[in-house]
Amino acid sequence: MPLDVIRIPALSDNYAFLIRCSQTGRTAVIDTPEAAPILAGAREAGWRIDEIWNTHHHADHVQGNAEIADLEGAPITAPDSEADQIGAVTRRVRPGDRISLGACEAQVLDVGGHTKGHIAYWFDQEKALFCGDSLFALGCGRMFEGTPEQMQAGLARLRALPDDVVVWCAHEYTASNAKFALSVDADNPQLRAYADEVLDRRGRSEPTVPTTMGREKAANPFLRWDDPAIRAHLNMEDADDVAVFAELRRRKDGF
Repeated sequence: MPLDVIRIPALSDNYAFLIRCSQTGRTAVIDTPEAAPILAGAREAGWRIDEIWNTHHHADHVQGNAEIADLEGAPITAPDSEADQIGAVTRRVRPGDRISLGACEAQVLDVGGHTKGHIAYWFDQEKALFCGDSLFALGCGRMFEGTPEQMQAGLARLRALPDDVVVWCAHEYTASNAKFALSVDADNPQLRAYADEVLDRRGRSEPTVPTTMGREKAANPFLRWDDPAIRAHLNMEDADDVAVFAELRRRKDGF
């Protein structure tokens, strides 16, 4: 079933996503950086917000929950292991669960690492992934709580998705991510073309989200831990995948 998506800019660089089952009209918001722009976006579209879905507990993803839930009567879905940190959660979900929005159905994926219980929502029939702060266009989230083993495993789950999956990530970080990516994979023609496009779009204040899984597999260094060129650049030709990922993340933290 078709899934309608409206990208809502919020705070300095966050995105929230209003999603709507086009068959039934049932609507959810994925993450709530701040209530006002989300509510305004829904009103402009003529949509009621029926549900709130959270990916993880960080304030810039949940701090609009209370106001939206109060005004719209919207129940809150959130990862089970982080529900107590989020508060007022109506439905706790775990990796492997399937949840419905009208006639559309999403699978809950384990993408822990940024936070231990971080989840993503994957609509397999609609080819749409809402991944919060786990995967970004040309980047990935910082490991605030998890381990390299946990985060690399979560990103490997995302890398296994089909190339035509549309990736809706929760921050506009792509320009800075592109600069880092070029520092470790400068000879990658797909990356260079992608980076040029990103700089052009950001120069015109245009968003770079969404992206596609295929594009990220070809250019995002955090999905390319087994690429020989990146391993050679890091002098880690014989290292295991987790070690390469951890070194990439360490370098990005200090970039």
